[in-house]
Amino acid sequence: MGGVSASYRLPDERPNDFCVASRVGVVRADRNPKNHKIGDGLNSINGDEYGGTAGECGNCVDESLPELNKYSMPIFKFKEKRYYLGIFFKANWFRASQYCRYHGMHLASITSQEENDKLEETIRSYGYSGEHFWVSGTDLAEEGQYFWMSTGRPITFTNFNAGEPNNFRYENGEEENCLELWDRDGKGLKWNDSACSFETYFVCEAVP
Repeated sequence: MGGVSASYRLPDERPNDFCVASRVGVVRADRNPKNHKIGDGLNSINGDEYGGTAGECGNCVDESLPELNKYSMPIFKFKEKRYYLGIFFKANWFRASQYCRYHGMHLASITSQEENDKLEETIRSYGYSGEHFWVSGTDLAEEGQYFWMSTGRPITFTNFNAGEPNNFRYENGEEENCLELWDRDGKGLKWNDSACSFETYFVCEAVP
């Protein structure tokens, strides 16, 4: 039986180059599942660095615990969802998404004002009300058509800052295609489109 093989060139860091493209050819492939590990391909994420193992949340802690450190993951709940605030390191949108997936979660999707208010309340309680937080919204697939990467569903509820999204274009050619939460002017946690390479905090979610 055949499999697929990718021919490739090394990344050249061109603006807006974020994804790997491959040419497909037929080759013989190892189809024995015993020879494949769940962590294959996670070169920048590992359990030793972040705590826990792939698909698990070994260091998650309940929101009621007062003492947090960089090895614990503050979890809070809203209805059927559980959320993790990524406040111990900053990452671009793609690495933040990878981190959430590695721990069995996704970057968060927000579907109501009530949910947005809960996130604002929690972020404020940790003293991060002026910070930026990635969520899973993006229009990378089609400009101006935002959807939640975590669910694949179009965004119906919105809560953008005034004048946003504006798809600002930077000098290096990168445009703003990923959604963040940001209390820009002290009037509440709203949404903003930002360059996906921007490194900031993030919100993961898990849905049972």
